[in-house]
Amino acid sequence: MRLPVFLLRALAQEPSLERLHLVVSAGASQVLRHEIPGERPGAEALLNCADISDDDPRIVVHRDNALDAPIASGSYRLDGTIILPCSSATLGALATGTGHQLIHRAGAVAFKERWPLLLGFRETPLSSIQLDNLARVARAGATVIPPIPAFYLGGESLDHFLQAYVVRLLDHLGLAPAAPDLRWGEDPGAET
Repeated sequence: MRLPVFLLRALAQEPSLERLHLVVSAGASQVLRHEIPGERPGAEALLNCADISDDDPRIVVHRDNALDAPIASGSYRLDGTIILPCSSATLGALATGTGHQLIHRAGAVAFKERWPLLLGFRETPLSSIQLDNLARVARAGATVIPPIPAFYLGGESLDHFLQAYVVRLLDHLGLAPAAPDLRWGEDPGAET
């Protein structure tokens, strides 16, 4: 769950961000128990690990069964939706339009409203069913951005690759953070 922590931290530092809606599924909460030992599972653990106060007025936490949340409606405008990580079950729900959770509904709303939907699908190896579902959501308008390290950027730490991935996500939302050492062809020491 380090990747969602990096993403939350970057979004919280984004000055143009007015509101951030956070949903942690039951499955993600179970994974959090293993990946962040000692923390209460759920959104609180992610916010705590990202050093974000849970009383930050810009951050709204929703239960995954809260289908009456504002983000479940296209009349509530969002600039984009990121599902990270995107599980195979969530991918299947999005590909078939059969979701029963807020995460699925928020993705379906992004499809119908045609705003950016970014899916950090992290399963491997891929089955033919998953490949079909990935193609289906891509045709429907989602951008599938698997969390694959950009080894060509170099760097000694996993954090470097995680930060580069988050920059790519933010680029796709039009936020384009300054990150010269995390982009191909940009030399942080070069004069312009």
